[in-house]
Amino acid sequence: MKKNYLSIDIGGTNIKLAIIDHSGQIRSKKQVRTPHELEAFLAALEEEIRLVKDEIRGISFCCPGKVDTETGRISFGGALPFLNGISFKEVFESKFQVPVSTINDGKAAALSELWLGNLIGIDNGLAIVLGTGIGGGLILDGKLYQGKQFQAGELSFMVKQSDKTSFDDMYGKTGSAVGLIKNVNRVLGTEDLKDGAAAFEAINQKDPSIYPIFESYAKEIAYMICNVQAILDLEKIVIGGGISAQAIVTEEIRKQYRAIRSSLPFLAATLTEVEIDSCRFLNDANLLGALYQLLLNADEELVAHK
Repeated sequence: MKKNYLSIDIGGTNIKLAIIDHSGQIRSKKQVRTPHELEAFLAALEEEIRLVKDEIRGISFCCPGKVDTETGRISFGGALPFLNGISFKEVFESKFQVPVSTINDGKAAALSELWLGNLIGIDNGLAIVLGTGIGGGLILDGKLYQGKQFQAGELSFMVKQSDKTSFDDMYGKTGSAVGLIKNVNRVLGTEDLKDGAAAFEAINQKDPSIYPIFESYAKEIAYMICNVQAILDLEKIVIGGGISAQAIVTEEIRKQYRAIRSSLPFLAATLTEVEIDSCRFLNDANLLGALYQLLLNADEELVAHK
């Protein structure tokens, strides 16, 4: 009997693929470049699936965009607009005779933490995913809450008061981890503005020319957490995304959150401080969360988290 699953994390640059067993153990991983034309994209996926079709009992996808987890249909597609209207379930399920599911990538990250990570046992929590924008997955009553239109947790679209009312004043811009790295590298004079290693080497050394940029960034996320917490009264918030591998990220966000509370005694006296932690899973979070959604869809008995 086939025991494993194929989980596929679709990004704007790369497609990550992993063979994972029912308990969430990753057996093998690889990645390929993401084609940016639909026909070539679907052909690349089919080729990868055929390589492992004899050892899998299901296929799980996560991707950018709004995803109806019931039908698998994708809307918008984020950085991959050609995904708009596509359902991987319709494309691949009958072709390979295995169940197929799809979920938004930010929500997949939250599911991985709920299943096996730092949201285990949490009834009400949030995973914040810091990347090009800010993704999120909201856990309410022990389950992923997606909303009527499958758009709950899209933190990038939180609007701040501004005379301009442009995307530059939304959290997706001011809270962008990619934007942070570019801003730091501009000051450092780094040739590659996307060089995260160079940016965080300076941040971890608390270079006085750039650390205030990082503090300001962390404060943006902290303000957002304050606002979310005032509405939802969560038990725990976990910070994910590539930069969360740097311990200083969660540490500084937590520091700025507490500083905001200290500066507003009435807020601190009224609203209980929420626990802020890092996500357990980094590059594997989306792969694991996507599989958990497939298992939930299949109503597997062993997926109930403890």
